Amino acid sequence: MDVSAGAPACLPDPLVEAGTVLKVQQVQEMLARRARGESVCQIAEALVVDRKTVRSWLRRGGWQPRRPRTRVSRLAPYAAWIRGRAPEVGYNCAVLLRELQEQGYLGGAAQLHRLVRPLRLAARQQATVRFETAPGQQAQVDFGQRKLWIGDGYVAAHLFVFTLGYSRRCYVTAFPHERLDAVLAGHEQAFAHFGGVPLQIVVDNAKPVVLERSGERTTWHPVYADFAGYYGFTPWAHWPYRPQTKGKVESGVSYVKRNALAGKRFGSWTQLNAWLLEWVTTTADQRVHGTTHEVPLRRFAQERLTPLDARPPYHRERVGHRRVPADALVAIAASRYSVPVRYVGAQVRIRETAHGYEILHGEQVIARHARAARHQVVMDPTHYAGLLRPSRGMPPVPPRFDLRYPGSSDVAVRDLAVYAALVEEEVAA
Repeated sequence: MDVSAGAPACLPDPLVEAGTVLKVQQVQEMLARRARGESVCQIAEALVVDRKTVRSWLRRGGWQPRRPRTRVSRLAPYAAWIRGRAPEVGYNCAVLLRELQEQGYLGGAAQLHRLVRPLRLAARQQATVRFETAPGQQAQVDFGQRKLWIGDGYVAAHLFVFTLGYSRRCYVTAFPHERLDAVLAGHEQAFAHFGGVPLQIVVDNAKPVVLERSGERTTWHPVYADFAGYYGFTPWAHWPYRPQTKGKVESGVSYVKRNALAGKRFGSWTQLNAWLLEWVTTTADQRVHGTTHEVPLRRFAQERLTPLDARPPYHRERVGHRRVPADALVAIAASRYSVPVRYVGAQVRIRETAHGYEILHGEQVIARHARAARHQVVMDPTHYAGLLRPSRGMPPVPPRFDLRYPGSSDVAVRDLAVYAALVEEEVAA
């Protein structure tokens, strides 16, 4: 008999090499053939399997999954120590492996990684407690960006969202940027909308507001700090990489994008902000909030905000110093603004207001201008009235340093005959 042609024992066992479905089919066929009266040898030959395999499955009476082999990991003796040590070393497997080897561990790093990975993930997914605030205690502020059609332009609108922590009432307005002017204007509009100011306002760590954040210490922009003192609230910058500390307003930003602005187009920025105010009062204020399960406008009745008491708007000043050049145009924020020409060469101060600039000489305001776009020249014609120009009839000033001009003697006068004799000699030559 040719062995290469093969006894069944010399061929690959399809019960081992095949997938799970094939195993089940093979066993079922074995049982069916046995029920028809075929012998073990006939079944083994027909299915190309070993006779011992056929007998084994026939004894079992049907297909059964393999029993998993119990393996004892080399890390088992150190499992309790690893669970206690891993948090102390920041779940650093390189450190754990080194210390395990010092204790006699002979295994590899892959086993250790498989053991530490679920511990690390569990530590990252620790539950957080929702931070609820008392009425009037806190508000949260954030910007969100959304590209919109305004007129014929597809532009980025920066959405200022101000959310009261207790009632979840919000105020929304849009700006073309997120500079400090927009931050202050958004705050003041929200204060006027709600009719008061909360005790604390949580803001993002944005540069227009926070100059530096180092541990527990926050360096605020001096204008924003002065603004907070003027309205009597305490600013608080949320922890970086901890969005849950500002979750109320961040979920509100997403709500505005999904609900208020979906499929919208506006003719102007004014129309956009008018729609946002309408949406806030007719939709956001009237819905049942998903967390409080109450209507924000009804819950707002319990808010205890500090009244504005007819307080005038905050007056922002930013002072700079300039020397007036010869063209009487003072450079301010990449543009130039005129002052009266009589102040050419004088030192002046620039005071930025909420609407434009005031230019002062001493304590006197000598010019006021509305804020213009960058790289513009703003000239007031009255600043150049009476500008003196040299008269065309006046003679110029004579030269004073001509070396050939005698300063103390008259020019010598010669007889014309002397010049005639010189000419005759030159001609004769």
